[in-house]
Amino acid sequence: MHGFANPARFLRLARWLTVPLLAGGAGVTTAALAWGLLVAPAEGLQGETVRIMYVHVPAAWLGMGGWTAIAVASFIELVWRHPLAGIAARAAAVPGALYTAICLVTGSLWGRPAWGTWWVWDGRLTSMLVLL
Repeated sequence: MHGFANPARFLRLARWLTVPLLAGGAGVTTAALAWGLLVAPAEGLQGETVRIMYVHVPAAWLGMGGWTAIAVASFIELVWRHPLAGIAARAAAVPGALYTAICLVTGSLWGRPAWGTWWVWDGRLTSMLVLL
C-alpha cells in the first residue's frame, strides 16, 4: 500500500481505474435515483414530496464529505508536503461544490411545500450556503 504514495505509480493506477469507476458510479447512482424517486412509496404526512429526501440527504452528506476531504488533504499537503494531497484536494473540490448545490436546490424544493417558503435563514441552511 505504501507503494501508492509514489505519485507516478498512483497516477498510473488512477488513469487505468477512472473509466470503470465512473461507469460503475453512474450506474449505481442511476439505479438509486430510479429506486428512490419511482419505486419508494409516498409518505402519509408529506405525500410525494418526501421523495425529494432520497436525493437531498445523500447530496448533503456527499457535499460535506467533499469539503471534509478538501480540508484533510489540504492539511496533509501543508504539514507533510505530499504532492498527492494537493491533487486529492483539487479533485474533491468540484464534486463537493456540486453536491452542495444539489443539496441546496432540493432542500428549497422540499421546503416550499413543507414550510410554505423556499428559504429560511436557519443555521444549517446558511452554513451550507456559505460552503458553496
